[in-house]
Amino acid sequence: MLGHPVRIRVLELLQDGPLPVRSLLAAIEVEPSALSQQLAVLRRSGIVTATRTGPTVVYELAGGDVAELMRAARRILSDVLTGQHALLAELREAEAGGVPAPREVAPADTVTTAPGVGVVS
Repeated sequence: MLGHPVRIRVLELLQDGPLPVRSLLAAIEVEPSALSQQLAVLRRSGIVTATRTGPTVVYELAGGDVAELMRAARRILSDVLTGQHALLAELREAEAGGVPAPREVAPADTVTTAPGVGVVS
């Protein structure tokens, strides 16, 4: 459901409140047919609702849970990208002949599978 970039962008834009289709088109810059197709997917799934007033169709998030999901996803992706950026910097430094700075590693939980045998999870 959330695997398409246009759908994700629509949900991000709608976090600030309802928007007409013309505003979504201007912000996303995709073909109207492509946006319409992705809005239909979101509407069928119940993530967004649509209201027609004359010729204008306005979309909004169906509930606060969607906005919370998007905020959580943004935090997770930000953390992942930060980690990748740090790793890339270390690799570039190593290629240049420098000594990479030590990476901070979060402590791992240990699960005991048998007496005296631990598995890091």
